[in-house]
Formats: sequence, structure tokens, C-alpha cells
Amino acid sequence: MKKQSVIIIDKRNGKQYEFDIKSGSSGPDVVDLTSFYSKTGMFLYDPGFSSTASCSSEITFIDGENGLLLHRGYKIEDLAEKSDYPEVCYLLLNGELPSRENKIKFINILTHHTMLHEQILRFYSGFRRDSHPMAVMVGIVGALSSFYSEKTYDFSSKEGKWVAISRLLAKLPTMAAMAYKYSLGQPFIYPKNELNYSENFLHMLFSTPGQEYIPTKASIDAMDKLLILHADHEQNASTSTVKIAGSSGANPFACVAAGVASLWGPAHGGANESVIRMLNLIEKEENIKKYILKAKDKNDPFRLMGFGHRVYKNYDPRANVLRKYCHNLLKEIDSFNIPLFRLANKLEEIALNDSYFIKKKLYPNVDFYSGIILKALGLPESMFTVIFAVARTVGWISQWKEMTESTETKINRPRQLYNGNTKKEFVEINKRKNKKEFFLSELKN
Repeated sequence: MKKQSVIIIDKRNGKQYEFDIKSGSSGPDVVDLTSFYSKTGMFLYDPGFSSTASCSSEITFIDGENGLLLHRGYKIEDLAEKSDYPEVCYLLLNGELPSRENKIKFINILTHHTMLHEQILRFYSGFRRDSHPMAVMVGIVGALSSFYSEKTYDFSSKEGKWVAISRLLAKLPTMAAMAYKYSLGQPFIYPKNELNYSENFLHMLFSTPGQEYIPTKASIDAMDKLLILHADHEQNASTSTVKIAGSSGANPFACVAAGVASLWGPAHGGANESVIRMLNLIEKEENIKKYILKAKDKNDPFRLMGFGHRVYKNYDPRANVLRKYCHNLLKEIDSFNIPLFRLANKLEEIALNDSYFIKKKLYPNVDFYSGIILKALGLPESMFTVIFAVARTVGWISQWKEMTESTETKINRPRQLYNGNTKKEFVEINKRKNKKEFFLSELKN
């Protein structure tokens, strides 16, 4: 096949520069601009990397125009309906679905590494009681670096990678549940080896020493599917953060802690919290029409949270799956009679049948249903992003593993377009004029 390329012409001097085109197995072609600076003496300007492919990957593929999400070639709908979270974890990590024997071995390893070192439990008491659970998670996950250090483990080796992967996947639910219990002032609940991954997570979240929580099938299914549907989503902000940290050779537990911090942002992992806040703002069914009109008004700052998606221009394939399990959970606990969920159901019905939203393709996304599921399970909004972090850990560590095994990996070093001063004369301190600085004016004595 003839090599394809693009030619860039610098109109200032008439010079031409040729760059190769690379094609993946799916998705848009990319222009290989790794030699752009050495050939032209210029950098590329792409704020937010919206048109930049930062890596080559075999893990996850998204076709936003057609509402397609693939993990290792498998449609997310098939994985969610026919598989479970540990099996999807195995797939993301290894490239293939496990045999029955390998799945049993994999689950056995995860099951027997759920416990935390007792010294880690003391870390929780160092946080204020009213700390946001995500603040606790950033600290606790990062603290694992001191228990699994480079002095003991070679994380560039196969064995070292497996230590990091297995411990993170096994311990994140335990750490998340304990962050929740700490926020409530309740005793920590230890994992139970006889329970499956999602069932054990729910047990640690909701059991108390005097009352064991027995999750229903609908709640176990809803949690399992929620974890699957948030497992990985290509080169998003938190995944890119993990990989940037990992490109420096940082401890993998520190890298994942960086991912947790990035996910915490309201523009990323906090979207499902915004759904519940929006429903509380609308307050009652009689107000839906008013807020629908506000959402249609371009001059009104109000936005319907949980509708539409930056990547999916058609529909979010994860939402179609999660909707079913969301409704099953609400039916089982009779939550349709609770005003908040009755309101959510009515809003969903109106939006799905409104010509404006259909034309704009503003369908409910995965955040809409995950927010409702987590609220129906009894979790506060502050825990929503924590659950997201538990689910996304496998995506972070899979992408980290792939990056560290790639021959193309080098430390990430974005460049910039500098617009600051180019020459200023140094003035002695007693000759400088007193200027009001924004941070000094904001300080209180």
C-alpha cells in the first residue's frame, strides 16, 4: 500500500513540509507530527488536546458520532449484559476474556487482597471528620506508595506490575467504603471473602456491627453494571493524568492517586452529583416545564445536567444499558413513590419525547442514571465520584500498564505559546512602586 502523507505549506517563506499519515484499526487517521518542531522550528497549538492523539492504544475505542464504545473490540452493551465487573477488568488488562479457570484464579486473587494494613486505617483519623471523601481517597491511595515502594518492588517487571494491579483493584472498594464510614462516624466494616466484588462493596458501605446489610439482587446488579460502564473511557482527563505521572516513572499507586485527584473535578467525575443537585433545584414536577424552557434558552445559564455528552454526538451507549438497571432498582425499592425519583422519571420521559431534545440529540447520558442509582442506594452526593473512582481504577491501571510496556513511551512534556514579557530590567526593592496584587488584597489579617 502506498504511503500516505500531508504537506504543510508555510506561506511566509513558501517552504513545504511533508508528514506521514497513520491509520488505526478504527477511527480517524492521524498525522504523525512527532518531527514537526525539528522540521519547522514551530510548535503545534491545541489547547485541551481536542485534536491531538496523545498515544497509540489497543484498549478502548469510542465512536462518538455513532454512539459506539468498545473494550478490546467488544461492545459495551454485550459486556454489561453478559459479563460482570471482574471479567471486564481481566479483559481490559489482558486483552481477552478469561477462561473459566483463569476467571476463578483472578477473582481469588482480588478476594484475598481486599484487606488494608492496619497502619493505613490510622491514616483516616488524620482527616477532619467533615472532609470530602475524595480528599480522603487522594491521600489514602497515595499512601499505598509507602507500603508498596520501589525499594521492595520493581514496577517495571511483570511481577511488580501485577502487585500494583491486583492490590489497587482489590483494595479500592475497601478504601472507598472506609472513607464513607469515616464521614459518618461509623466503625469500619471489613470485607467478607464469600461475597462477590459488587456484593462485598455494598456490604462494606452499608453494614454496621449490629446490622449486616443484605443487598438485593437489583442493587447488586445496578452496582455491578455501574462499575462496568465506568471502567474505562479512552484518553480522558483522569486517565491522561495517570499516564502523564506514569511517564516520569512514578510509583503506580501515586499515579492512580493523581487520577483520583483529576476525577474529582466537577467537569469530569462530578457530573452525576450535578444531576441530583439539578433535581433538587427543579424540586417538583410542576416546575419541569419552566426548567425545560430555561434549558432551551441560549441566554439562560441553566443547563439540564445528565443530558447530552461531549464525546457522544448521537447517544451514550452506556446510558441505554444503565437505564434498565436503574428502573429495576427503583421498582424493587418502590422508589417511584419518592418525590425525587418520580421527578427524575418524569423529566426523563419529557426529554426523550421533546422534539427540541431529539433534534439536538440531548438524550440522558450515563451520569443521569448513575446519579439516580447511587441516590437510590442511599449514598450522599459526596460519595458519587468515589464510586466512579473505584470503577475507573481498572481503566487507569490498564492504560498505565500499556504505556509502560510501549517502546514509544517517553516522559510527557507539552510545550506552550508564550505571551509574557521578554525583557524587564531588575529594580532594587527600595525603588519599586507599591502595586496592588490580587492575592494580597484578598488576604485577611
